[in-house]
Formats: sequence, structure tokens, C-alpha cells
Amino acid sequence: MEALFEVVVFLAIATFGAALARRLGLLAPILLVVLGLALSFLPFFPQVRLDPELVLVGILPPLLYVAALDTSVPAFKLNLRPILLLAVGLVLFTAFVVGTVVHLLLPDVPYSICLALGAVVAPPDAVAATAVARKVGLPRRIVTILEGESLVNDATALVLLRVAIVSATVTGGGVGFGDVAREVLVATGGGILIGLLGVVVFGYLHKRTTDAVLDNALSLIVPFAVVFAAEEIHASGVVAVVVTGLGIGHKLPLLMSAASRLQVAAFWRLIRFLLEGLVFLLVGLQLREVVRDLDEPFGFLAGITVAVLLAVFLTRFVWLFPATYLARLMPRVRRRDPVPPVQVPIVIGWAGMRGVVTLAAALALPITLAEGRPYPRQLFIWLAFAVIVVTLVAQGATLPAVARRLKLPADDPVQDALSAAAVQQQASRAARERLDELADGAPPAVVERLRGLVQSRTNLAWERLGGTERETPSQAYGRLRQEMIDAEREVFRAARDSGKIPEEVLVRAYRDLDLEESLLRQENDE
Repeated sequence: MEALFEVVVFLAIATFGAALARRLGLLAPILLVVLGLALSFLPFFPQVRLDPELVLVGILPPLLYVAALDTSVPAFKLNLRPILLLAVGLVLFTAFVVGTVVHLLLPDVPYSICLALGAVVAPPDAVAATAVARKVGLPRRIVTILEGESLVNDATALVLLRVAIVSATVTGGGVGFGDVAREVLVATGGGILIGLLGVVVFGYLHKRTTDAVLDNALSLIVPFAVVFAAEEIHASGVVAVVVTGLGIGHKLPLLMSAASRLQVAAFWRLIRFLLEGLVFLLVGLQLREVVRDLDEPFGFLAGITVAVLLAVFLTRFVWLFPATYLARLMPRVRRRDPVPPVQVPIVIGWAGMRGVVTLAAALALPITLAEGRPYPRQLFIWLAFAVIVVTLVAQGATLPAVARRLKLPADDPVQDALSAAAVQQQASRAARERLDELADGAPPAVVERLRGLVQSRTNLAWERLGGTERETPSQAYGRLRQEMIDAEREVFRAARDSGKIPEEVLVRAYRDLDLEESLLRQENDE
């Protein structure tokens, strides 16, 4: 009962923090981390010890799955080269650089466990990247690259971490690049196979399920089932979840009914909101636990912390610029992907926030090494925690200002609207042709009403190309129809209160009006 009460309290605080962040115009992840840091030192506040298994198996899979569902597969494939350069190449580069720096400062500590720390702090966090990048309003391609990197890089880091820990605790030897490459290939290959199997199995089940509630429940089961299956064959559960999410998300219009898609989308928005808020709050709440057992001299602690932070920060830029521009010396690559302005690698480099996966991986470090040999495990956990807080708070908080200062070329809303209007016109033409084929025998009034609906959707698409100085016909329609819906609701409510209609009639009427209002609001937001 006490544990349940604490979970409810944490969720309430995370919800309050997110609401406060919106009111203050701040990024919710950063405010929640700072709030957690402050709460961790209150003597009456519950002390939280984060279980790495809970994070890696209970929290990460659904967050990765919903992020993959929302990721465009064509955009992911188009940006596969920069994504893999960051998610695989940069993670390995960062891990080896950080491991080397720590080993130079702690020469008595085996290199393999120093490399494990490098693997811990190497991957930017999927939750942080998704939560921050979209709210900052970065160009669409940069968001795709950051999200793609954060979807895949955890697999690279966790495989490298596993190899380094085995080397440090079992063999007691060094870590060869060939060992790492072999493990990455095996884990990734197994994860891809499990992920593709998940697409086939759960895609079939979704297609056979006609009840929206059952579709919703099945969607919740998918990420956990895929992770458990991957773990059984010692493959990468992260890769498996991402592949399954990408595949099902790409085929979603063919697998689910409209009711199921609406309900599943609303359900996952709620899950993402709650889990993201909880994750960032829990990260901040770990501070008291992390610093409690530190016994290093302050000067040494500050020096090694700064050294690791600089290594993490600088390696991202050292890798990004050659990865961005050297590849484009090849004419084939340059023709397909023109040279981007220098602002692009700068912003991508600045967006390397770490998060809860780094903390969970740090807490999973072994207690002792081979033959019971001790090492400064608590120091390593502190270093990982410092990387999370500094990159998330410092870089995350300044990312909007950096993006504005660099004046990144934004996505062209006019071009987006023009493309949408052109496709909508083709869709409307197809709808009219289908209506003409099936109109025989239907009441003329119904046919004319459907023709008017198709025409209004076409007009709405083209209206978005106009200026915002005057109220468009669609905006006037939305404003007036909203007032009409409010009046209808009041009549139904009064009728229910006076006993003229039962509650069931009110519920059905409100459902229809709510659906229409949701559509109006969505069109106005667009």
C-alpha cells in the first residue's frame, strides 16, 4: 500500500511539474529534473532507489515503442546513414574516449570497467531527445535524425556495456574491438529478426481484432512481449522493439480500424506523458542516494567530473563534423544529400542530452570485478549522474536559444500546405469518383451532402495557403459550429436533469458532439 501511495504521489508531482512548465513556457523534462533534485534533499520525502531492471524492461520498451510508432519509416530510411553514424559510430567513439580518459585518471582501475562507464554515458537518451527536440521546434530532418539516433543507440551502448562487464568480472582481460563488433552484430541481427517476427505476429493479431479496447490492450502488450522474446535468445530488446514499432506504425492504417487508431493514439499519448514525467522526476530524486556514499576528496571529484563532462561533450562535435562533411566528398552521397549548413551539426551536437537509460546502466555496474577486486563503483555512478544532469539541464535548457541564435533554416509551412492541398485535391477527386460509382439509388440529398463535404475538405486545404489577416470560411464555420455544439449540449444536459431522457441517451449524444468538436479543434490547430 505504501509503495502504491508513493507511485501516486510521484505521478501527481510529475503532472503538476509538466503543467507548471507549460504555464511558465519551460521544457518539462528540465523542470522535472530540477524539481526532483530539490525534493531529494527534503528529509520527509520518500527516498527512491531506482531499479535498473525496472527502467530497462519496464519503462524503456513502451517509450521506445511509442516513439517508433510515431517515426516516419520513409524519413528514417532516408536518413539511415547519419542515424547509424551517430547511433553506432559515435556511441563506440564516445565510449572508448571516455573510458581512456577515466583510465588515465584512475590507472589502477582496469580499462575494461572504465570502458563500461564510457558505454554508460555514451548514448543520448530516447526520452530526452523526443521530449526536448519536438518542443524546441527544430527542423523536421534534425528531429528525425535525433529521434532515429536515440532509438538505436541504446542497443549499441548496452551491448558494449555487457561485453565490458563480462571482461571486467569474468575474464579480467581487455576488450577487443573485434569482440565488440561481433557482439553488436549478433545482438543487432537477433533483435532485427525478433522485431520482424513481432511485426508479422502482432500485425496479424491487430488486423484480426475488431474491438478497439482489445486493440488497445494488445498494443500495450507488444513492446514487453518483443523485449522478453529478444532477451530469451540474448538479442537486443531495444532493436527488437524499435523494429516492431517502425513496422507496425508504418502499416497502422491497414491494421486497425479508425476507432482503434483514435483510441490507441490517445492511450499512448497518456502513457508517454506519464512515463516521461515520472522518468525525469526519478532521475532528479536519485541525487541523495548517489552522493551519500561518495568519499573522494572534493578537488579530485571535481577534476574527474569536469574531465568526463568535457570528453562527453567534445567527442560529439569531434565526430559530427567529419561524419557530416567528409562523406559528402563522395559525389554519389553529395548528389543524394547536399552539404548542410554548419548550423546543422552544431545543433545536433548540442542536443546530446543523456537520461534515465544512462542512470539505469550505471546502477547495473557490478559490485566487484574479477576475483572480488574492488573499484570505485559509487564514483562511476556519480559521474554518470553528473553527465545526465549537466547535459539535460545545461544543454536542454539552452537548446532553444542556440537554435534561435544560429537561425536554422526552418521547414517551409507554405510548401507543406501546398503539398497537402495538392494531395487533398487528388484524394477529393478519388472520393468523388467513388461516390459517382455508388450514387445510383441513393437519395439525391444525401449525394449532394457528400459532395459538399468533399468540396469543403478541399477548400480547407487550400485556405491554409492564404494569410491569417482575415477569418477564412472554414474558421468562421468552426467558430459558429462550436457555439451551436455548446447550445446542443446544454439542451441535452437540461433534458437529462429534468428526467426527459435517460443517462444513456445523454452519453450517446455527448459522444457524437465530442467527436465533432475534436475534429473542429484539430482542423483549427492545423
